Amino acid sequence: MRWIERADCIDCGRQYKDGAKKESNRCQDCNRRRETSQQFLTKNRSVFQYNEQLQPMITKWKYRGDYCLIEAFRAPVQEGFKTYFSDLNADTIAVPIPLSPQRLQERAFNQAEAIAQLLPLPTCELLKRVHGEKQSKRSRKERLEASNPFQLFKSTNKPVLLIDDIYTTGTTLQQAAEILIQSGCPEVSSYTLAR
Repeated sequence: MRWIERADCIDCGRQYKDGAKKESNRCQDCNRRRETSQQFLTKNRSVFQYNEQLQPMITKWKYRGDYCLIEAFRAPVQEGFKTYFSDLNADTIAVPIPLSPQRLQERAFNQAEAIAQLLPLPTCELLKRVHGEKQSKRSRKERLEASNPFQLFKSTNKPVLLIDDIYTTGTTLQQAAEILIQSGCPEVSSYTLAR
């Protein structure tokens, strides 16, 4: 598993391949979001690069129900949290990205909730997923054009740290952040296991 060693994009935390040319301190996706006013996250940070070594491990954990694999992620998730979020507001709450009821029944656990439980923050359910086609079955274009699957369950006036397993296009996290910001949440960041 390869750690993300530096956040080349200050918004999403993407690390470019070594030697890749950087035109700015933001990636193209984040620049595009800012141009269209669809950037709702203050920042995202992730622990690992999503690669050939990590993918089968996450698949086994998430889709095949091998819940005990969370223990392999415990120390890296906690260490990454200390590194990336040392300046977090003391009132911040962790909000795991919810699964649809069907997905939760299939998997028997929410992987984002499992990650959130590793952090030294109070966890709160603020969102519910009203529909939930698997993101892994969608193309990049379909993910970016997807309608918002979230509804507000409960509002908060505290800063939020959204928790999820994988940041791919960022659409899921941006959609969740949008709902929270529109309901009066002062700031939303996110933390994921992989990017």
